[in-house]
Amino acid sequence: MLPTTPRAWIRLPVSGGRLDLLNPSPEAWTDEDLAVRIARTYRWGGDSAWPLPLSVAQHSLTVLALRRQWSKETLGVEQQLKCLLHDGEEAFLSFDCITPLKGVLGQPFKDVCDRLMGAIEERYSLRAWQPEEYRVHKEADRIAAACEAVHVVGWQRHEVRDVLGITHSILNEDPLPRPSGYAPWEPWPADVAANQFLKELHTLTQAHRQ
Repeated sequence: MLPTTPRAWIRLPVSGGRLDLLNPSPEAWTDEDLAVRIARTYRWGGDSAWPLPLSVAQHSLTVLALRRQWSKETLGVEQQLKCLLHDGEEAFLSFDCITPLKGVLGQPFKDVCDRLMGAIEERYSLRAWQPEEYRVHKEADRIAAACEAVHVVGWQRHEVRDVLGITHSILNEDPLPRPSGYAPWEPWPADVAANQFLKELHTLTQAHRQ
């Protein structure tokens, strides 16, 4: 017999395990599963002026790089980990939903996202954002989006403001340290993005446990 409780299973690419998107267990995935899936989830619906689209993994690393650059003092390990994992639920949804669409999809979609993020926060022992901490994080997130729109997707600067409604600064210099052989703002292949994300995740989680 089929189960009466609704479930939405996904197969995890490295461990071979499974995760129920509707009732996610914080222990269901490995760090490697998360890194691979977030590197295979694309920003901007996969649109890109480059040969490859931009992964959520690379975006997350960019936001973290901005926060580190802006911090007058060394950014706390937990804050860094929260920056790195701020879009973690998208790794399991395989979908980076733009903000205007989230409101149209409504409360059921928000509930699924919240449960997935709750499982991530429990897994990595992350506390809720403090108001000022979240404000600075969102500033970095939105500036990263403005930069991606121009340097990755190919929107004109005036279109970012007039069409997309993003009024944040557009940086010229890519804040993200790049692996050898890649140009500024160039999207990385999924395996490169996964490796870079996983390296950062392992470093931060180890420090956070200590």
